[in-house]
Amino acid sequence: MGIQDIIEGKKQWRAHKARVKALPPDYQIVYNEMQKYLFKVGPIDLPDGPLLPGIVDFFEEGVASGKGVLELIGTDAAAFCDELIKDSRTYADLYQESISGEHGKTVT
Repeated sequence: MGIQDIIEGKKQWRAHKARVKALPPDYQIVYNEMQKYLFKVGPIDLPDGPLLPGIVDFFEEGVASGKGVLELIGTDAAAFCDELIKDSRTYADLYQESISGEHGKTVT
């Protein structure tokens, strides 16, 4: 990864965060909680993948249609996130594989 890639990545992240800040306050709160949760348990490709921008797209559509954030995701944000990442490989999966000796690794 070169310096240009790092600079471009920061530009994209700042643009993403600007979109989040443009959302109504209740949407921002829920998004930030979802983001924290996903960074803890989420998929390996979360920082570079389409999940977070997709959530912002979904929220922007909800705002445009006049819906509240809880109408979109329900009252359990973690369950909503879990459903989004159910088929994704997570850091928890990697950890489980490392302690169980899968993928050719031997546990001694």
